[in-house]
Amino acid sequence: MPGRARYQRYGQPTGGWGSVKSLVKQAVKQQAVSTSVSLVRDHNKTGGYMCTSCAWTKPAEPHLAEFCENGAKATFWDLTARRVTPAFFDQHRVSELLEWSDHDLENAGRLTQPMRYDPASDRYRPVSWEEAFADIGARLRDCAPEGVIFYASGRASLETSFMYQLLARLYGNNNLPDSSNMCHETTSVALPESIGTPVGTVLLEDFTRTDCILSFGQNVGTNAPRLLHTLQQVRSRDVPIIVFNPLRERGWEEFVNPQHPGQMLTNSPTRIATQYHQPRAGGDIAAMTGMAKALLALDDDAVMTGGRRVLDMDFINRHTQGFASFEAMVRRTGWQQIVAESGLSQTMLEEAARTYAQAQAVIAIYGMGLTQHKLGVDNVQMLVNLLLMRGQIGKPGAGICPVRGHSNVQGQRTVGIAEKTALVPLDRMADLYGFAPPREDGMNTVEACEGILAGTVSAFVGLGGNFLRAIPDHDLMEKAWRTLDLSVQVATKLNRTHLVTAGTTYLLPTLVRSEIDEQASGPQIVTMEDSTTRIHASRGKHKPASPHLLSEPAIVAGLAKAVLPANPNVPWDQWVADYALVRDEIEKCFPEDFHSFNRRLDIPGGFARPVPARERVWETDTGKANFKLPRALSASFDDGTDTGIMRLVTLRSNDQFNTTIYDYDDRLRGIHGSRMVILINREDRMRLGLPDGATARLTTAADDGVRRSMGGFQLIDYDIPRGTLAGYYPECNPLIPLWQHAEESKTPAAKSVPVRLTAE
Repeated sequence: MPGRARYQRYGQPTGGWGSVKSLVKQAVKQQAVSTSVSLVRDHNKTGGYMCTSCAWTKPAEPHLAEFCENGAKATFWDLTARRVTPAFFDQHRVSELLEWSDHDLENAGRLTQPMRYDPASDRYRPVSWEEAFADIGARLRDCAPEGVIFYASGRASLETSFMYQLLARLYGNNNLPDSSNMCHETTSVALPESIGTPVGTVLLEDFTRTDCILSFGQNVGTNAPRLLHTLQQVRSRDVPIIVFNPLRERGWEEFVNPQHPGQMLTNSPTRIATQYHQPRAGGDIAAMTGMAKALLALDDDAVMTGGRRVLDMDFINRHTQGFASFEAMVRRTGWQQIVAESGLSQTMLEEAARTYAQAQAVIAIYGMGLTQHKLGVDNVQMLVNLLLMRGQIGKPGAGICPVRGHSNVQGQRTVGIAEKTALVPLDRMADLYGFAPPREDGMNTVEACEGILAGTVSAFVGLGGNFLRAIPDHDLMEKAWRTLDLSVQVATKLNRTHLVTAGTTYLLPTLVRSEIDEQASGPQIVTMEDSTTRIHASRGKHKPASPHLLSEPAIVAGLAKAVLPANPNVPWDQWVADYALVRDEIEKCFPEDFHSFNRRLDIPGGFARPVPARERVWETDTGKANFKLPRALSASFDDGTDTGIMRLVTLRSNDQFNTTIYDYDDRLRGIHGSRMVILINREDRMRLGLPDGATARLTTAADDGVRRSMGGFQLIDYDIPRGTLAGYYPECNPLIPLWQHAEESKTPAAKSVPVRLTAE
């Protein structure tokens, strides 16, 4: 178990020998050293398997080792030699396991058999697949459909996701929340209003043509390390990369590519960010407003002197709506207000604007540092505004690029995992499968939690994930979870959600993507979509962890056959026997995106779905790209009037994938031995009269009658803006009120949580 943290600033580059050492440590720890050969041969390669942790795109001509540190760790943990057998549960009561950490639970190994919780013994007991399906089916048939949740994590394939959403709709609801609701749902709301598409417009080849990159709220070194290969190539052309992020992250500062022997031998890093600006949490709208104001000033000067204009007025006039109102808002916003809200100086923002103004093809990257705020939608739309000012969408080397986390979270939405009926071709499904789909929107993640708290949700089916650890308001949700009649969890490893039991609880263990999926027609292929809308095929190469495991499609089909009446238009058994038949169904339902699906599986680098905005076709309410006005300069729930309130940013470490904790170290931030830390600006700590390394308590500044307070945090002085704190996810999730979410998208506002810090 962890103790006190040790902190020493990490002075080495991202990647390099530190990455290699970390991988060796995890391979040995998981007794998975023998999988390393396959990692090089098959990982993210045509004919091999796609990474389970990374949504970044895969090149048509892959590197020798087409994986990053995080992807390799995920594979080692998937292919671990450790096993959680029935004997494990004979030795450990569930109440005992509830005291284990997230790391220790998943480190126990792979689940090997279907299990059902036995309240009398407080243990999980083995059950046959036939018995599990029959009992779950009977219980779901007794439930009112509107009170059942079908949650999906982001790792399920396109084939599984299509079958799962069809199961939910045949059952009678659109309650299909997914992990996107907790991260990039904001993107799915913001971009359609601005440019008519819920996804980014950038392809990998655009990075070879760009001459400037902007990045907001994205920690590339931890969340998308393979993108560093691309950024390194961009920097080799002396392209400027302008980064806005509250913390200085090593991934944006220096990178040594482990696949370049010369760099490894000399430890000579590539400098990635050429400008690095640290706005206060929630200050991105103000920062972008400052850049826009500086661009207008540069354009004014060009008009006066007869120089080349900074704004692309031809693009603005032909392709956009609302520029006049946007321009007026920017001009009337004063620099004093911009500086106060952003935490950045006028000089910094003018420097960023000048660099942007000199470029001809600009890519804007962003992550959850923009999406997880009260005004997350405004954040994203403000970044789009910056691009529209200079015509930087719909041309080579330019565009908007949201970086997703889960390996198929974007693809799930593409094939129907959506609670919003407007996003799904229900009429086409009705014709194909001979049923009347429910037409009411279902529950998203926040609404599902509200339903559980209110007692209107009776059953929860989870296709992967660690729902109770990923969501806000842990304490309230765990108490309410126990009132559910049924919890069904499709999983590969044990996690805390499995231990907070409902009236009836099942664990249904499944294959991982790197394992061979053998069905009646032979080894199967699955597919997934990356962050740039490219579709990739994946073929498992390793022996399954247990002969008792079923594939995700087989589990979905087993549940469907147990709960639904027979339907000749939905041949579940045939689909499981040959996943190519499922892809044929996907093509029928989504012909524009998946034409010739089975024939295009092995195109090197995947095939891209069409995105109209790439061609400057704007499927918006105006038929044009829309400038959208932000509602405020601060995106936070904190209005800034109380100086005793600070804004907490939740973070992931480089030894973590979502709620999976590989180790207690965060090498790239120099933190070792504990995750119960809070990073703080030294001046803030001294202002509060707290000594270095003090143990402190955080209490949420929310007046809703619920006290959310956590102690035991060790303070660490860090390079972070004043008024901003940082702590780890999911440990800090109990401090986030469920109702503090992005307006419109309901994405939890985890990047600027108003808190008070006190000594303990």
